[in-house]
Amino acid sequence: MNREWLRQHRAAFVVGFFGALVCQVIIAVVAVGLVTVSPLRMEVYAQFRSIIDRVVREHTVVDSSGQHSDVVSVVDSANPAVVSIIISKDVPKMEQILNEGNQNNPFGIFGLSIPQYRQNGTEEKEIGGGSGFIVSDDGYIVTNAHVVSDKDAKYTVLLNDDESKHDATVVAADETLDIAVLKIDASHLPFLEFGDSDAVKVGQSVVAIGNALGQFRNTVSVGVISGLSRSITAGDRSGSEVLPDVLQTDAAINPGNSGGPLLDLAGRVIGVNVATSSGGESISFALPSNMVRATVDGIRENGRVIQAYLGVRYVMIDAEYAKANDLPVNDGALVRRGDDGKTLAVVPGSPADKAGIEENDIILAVDDVLLDEKHPLYVVLRQKVVGDTVTLKVLHDGNETSVSVTLAERPTSPEEE
Repeated sequence: MNREWLRQHRAAFVVGFFGALVCQVIIAVVAVGLVTVSPLRMEVYAQFRSIIDRVVREHTVVDSSGQHSDVVSVVDSANPAVVSIIISKDVPKMEQILNEGNQNNPFGIFGLSIPQYRQNGTEEKEIGGGSGFIVSDDGYIVTNAHVVSDKDAKYTVLLNDDESKHDATVVAADETLDIAVLKIDASHLPFLEFGDSDAVKVGQSVVAIGNALGQFRNTVSVGVISGLSRSITAGDRSGSEVLPDVLQTDAAINPGNSGGPLLDLAGRVIGVNVATSSGGESISFALPSNMVRATVDGIRENGRVIQAYLGVRYVMIDAEYAKANDLPVNDGALVRRGDDGKTLAVVPGSPADKAGIEENDIILAVDDVLLDEKHPLYVVLRQKVVGDTVTLKVLHDGNETSVSVTLAERPTSPEEE
């Protein structure tokens, strides 16, 4: 039995155990009192015993074995659909050569030789690893974009059920969300289904599975949802990215776990493991499933990342920015041109342009979702699909107005939303 689970449920276990023991003692006392049997007394005894049995049974299920059984069941059912991703790359193959005559060797006069090396071709080596999970029986796999960011690398998927290896193709990657979809040539595969991340509650039990440290395949950790709608800056030596609206959990997520699933106790994916805090203990993060599912569905259907597009440049307002720029509100998205003064605030011909949005307008809300630090414009738009008609609450020349906009497909330029 998991030690962490025992620690969390120790009090309930002790109360349940001794409660059951006391109930059995009471039953024994009553039985002794009824040793001079009569039909009426036996009927009372039967009813009393039935009540006690029901109470004991209910507490045993809730406090003793319920969660433990659920976790084991989740792991058994989910493990076959969780994969390890092996990253390989051609690297220079070096060989040591002899420096005959100690040419160009300043220490040659002392009889000392300095080893020299030269490249002799290349060789394929494993340079890293990550996790992923299968989302369809025909071989589509979800992982983090940063796991498969090296365009010169080769990616191999190792299945858990039969330990077979399959070459993987990166279908598409969404770097802003840190989600990528891979495809392997296989069929009749086990796969996981997405759950509703909007229904997740703080304190809810979760299970994380992944290729911990790139070495320990399908490592399982158990925890709870510690927080919702967190905004974090995640990155490594190659760069960083801001990830808003992520789930926080105390389930252990180690390097190599990136791209693995965060599961509820029904075995549904409610998040994709993405980062862990280097400055704290038991603080990890996962991308919410609802946001991931929309991106994955678009990639599977179109073979590329398709995002809904409004067509404005903007800066998110906070209290400090509002004070410095004498703005009438402390939240919202201020439509403004680029810092060079040449890049237009509203893209000509875009949905925003057609709806009459102008420079210096402040977009306060999208479909009644107020825009603020936790809900920036691009995150709210990520919940939408091309063709959706949304209602914007806009502050224009000091007056609030409502504007309907039909979203188009975002062009390749990442400069505006």
